[in-house]
Amino acid sequence: MKSEQNTMPYYVLDVFTNERFKGNPLPVVVTGKPLETSLYQQISREFGYVETSFMHYSKEDKALRVRSFTRQGREISGAGHNLLGAVCLAVLKDMNVFRVQEGGPSVIMKDKRVQLNIETNSNDLPFIGMLQQPARTGNTVPAEDIAAALHLLPEDVKLYDWQPTVVTTEVSHLMVPLRNIDALNRAAQAGGALQNIATGYGFQGCYCFTMTDKDTPQIAQARFFHPGGGEDAATGSAAGPLGAYLFQKGYIHKEKEYAVLQGVKIQQPSILRFRVTGAGIWVSGASTIVMEGILHV
Repeated sequence: MKSEQNTMPYYVLDVFTNERFKGNPLPVVVTGKPLETSLYQQISREFGYVETSFMHYSKEDKALRVRSFTRQGREISGAGHNLLGAVCLAVLKDMNVFRVQEGGPSVIMKDKRVQLNIETNSNDLPFIGMLQQPARTGNTVPAEDIAAALHLLPEDVKLYDWQPTVVTTEVSHLMVPLRNIDALNRAAQAGGALQNIATGYGFQGCYCFTMTDKDTPQIAQARFFHPGGGEDAATGSAAGPLGAYLFQKGYIHKEKEYAVLQGVKIQQPSILRFRVTGAGIWVSGASTIVMEGILHV
């Protein structure tokens, strides 16, 4: 006798892009109800992507609830690509979740409600803004230490008089200003050095960036390194801290939208937009569906 199986639809989206096969790929599973934590972890491991998101509509909360897990089983919170992809899917599939919400659209990520802004871009894709918390600035890291951890020279980690600094909105990331695109492209992790620095200074990711020419659409180009291995094509949880960092340096203005280009080095270019406000930092982008199927559990 065959055992009874439950099925759930899943989709893979490319996030922070208008085009398929660019951006940061994210599986999203529509569960219909909460699942056991161990099942979230098993499914995430099975997909094998950096992160997998799960969502269902909660009648009690009158909101979409989203949870995300890494392939190693660690739960991720915060308004990053893992949340953006889930919200874009809900809009693309016309789940009619946000039109009936009082007080404006929002979503619950794990246990925290995140404010949203929902528009349509020129390609008729949903363009979603997520409000991250106001930024907090933490420790600075010696330029020579982070240079050695990234196979760079100390003079590569010199842009104006800016220092590598830990900045937190949803998550703590190290902002690493580099002097030019060449230095950005040469960056590569040197053994476990970056992991040691991350543990010592209390940050989850390393966001290397450099400023672009004034006539380019993006104000900066960036790369995101996971300490211990791996590079992201688009990292919404780091774009917000970058906006805060540039605002604190007097390089950008409040209430004006800017864009950062990420993922070029790994051939998955992504566009992330950010806007610093008094209430926090809006991080925005689009997503497009590239795969869909049925999950058997």
